[in-house]
Amino acid sequence: MRLRDWDRNLKVRLYGEALLNLLFWMFFPFIAIYFAEEFGKAVAGILLVLAQVLGVFANLIGGYCADRFGRKRMMVIAAVTEVVGFSLFAFASSPWLHSPLLSFVSFTLLGVAHSFYWPASHAMVADVVAEKDRSSVFAVFYTALNLSVVIGPLLGSVLFFQYRFELLLGSIGASVLLALLVIFLIKETVPRRVQSNEEEPIKALRWYEAIGAQLKDYRIIFHDRVFLLFILAGVLIAQIFIQLDLLIAIAVTDNAGTQTLLAIGSWTLSLGSEQIFSLILAENGLLIALFTVTVTKRVTGLRERNVFMSSAFAYGVSMLLFALSMNIWVLIVAIMVFTIGEIIIAGLQESFISKLAPEHMRGQYFAAASLRFTLGRTIAPFIIPLSAWIGDRESFVVLALISLGGMMLYAVMFQAWEKRGDTVVTAISKGKKQVS
Repeated sequence: MRLRDWDRNLKVRLYGEALLNLLFWMFFPFIAIYFAEEFGKAVAGILLVLAQVLGVFANLIGGYCADRFGRKRMMVIAAVTEVVGFSLFAFASSPWLHSPLLSFVSFTLLGVAHSFYWPASHAMVADVVAEKDRSSVFAVFYTALNLSVVIGPLLGSVLFFQYRFELLLGSIGASVLLALLVIFLIKETVPRRVQSNEEEPIKALRWYEAIGAQLKDYRIIFHDRVFLLFILAGVLIAQIFIQLDLLIAIAVTDNAGTQTLLAIGSWTLSLGSEQIFSLILAENGLLIALFTVTVTKRVTGLRERNVFMSSAFAYGVSMLLFALSMNIWVLIVAIMVFTIGEIIIAGLQESFISKLAPEHMRGQYFAAASLRFTLGRTIAPFIIPLSAWIGDRESFVVLALISLGGMMLYAVMFQAWEKRGDTVVTAISKGKKQVS
């Protein structure tokens, strides 16, 4: 599916979100450093965990509301909330005020806004894109995001610490632009059946009755065995790719030392351990930016079971390569294998969720699916004390075994999926009637 053939909603989202993501990634990687300097490491850690927990609840609520009240309405609320969040953040870092506490409140508000926006925006893709094209569309969005992840921190390393107020002013402008684009150019895509059958009953409920109805809906989702296995496998695999910022970063910077990358005659190019880590980090981002769309198109026609299991296998092999050696060329190959595991599944994951989700519960499914990342980010840091106990090399072997566990869960998941066939909509609809 070519970009010019995209629905206008998707084009507006792509360009607007690309700009906002670029500005967001100019400060997000450094926010933990900022809070640690202002509050101390212990307090900063507690605050960041608290912000993440609030984001989880906001995400689930956002998915529920996206199904009940519309994708556009939730995206507008999220975009306006982002404007408020960036405005407070800028004021807290302005020449007139220095308030780390207000900065934290602003950062948390931005996280809540993102949690409201994400399920609705992903459900919108499933609403307007045919099933055969969804993987490639999601891959384009994934590529645009990773371009921001590559470019943003490079610019932010200078701008965040030296020109934070100006950076946040630019973020306000970008968030205002996105809000205007969503308000005036995006059309509602929530299925009409959902609007007519679902919205009115929810409006008639008291607030505690609405929360009860929401909990019932999410309970039904987790009774979907295939979807539950998808989340469990995703949590295991998340332990691997999150290590790029944890164990891989620490092991490389601690153990790689100074090595020669190239030697031509008497000329040599040597890199220190920090530079080596920056090199493989840039390699990961560049490969994602260059090849995600192309690779997704190639694997879309393949059997999904094989692609998911191959991704987990590639992650596992990369962990064994990291355990094998800290030689610079081994690390370059290891991160290449690691990135292959990331790329081949990038677009298919979101497309698979849209297959599992009944039309009237897409927002909630996408929201619940994000738990694999949230839980993964919560558990992944425990590998650090483990590495202090058993060693870096042994910890990488443990991660390889975890990846093998994820691969086995994917196998069980697809076995259940193939036995059941694509009957999720019917099963969930019957379950919803029984719960009601």
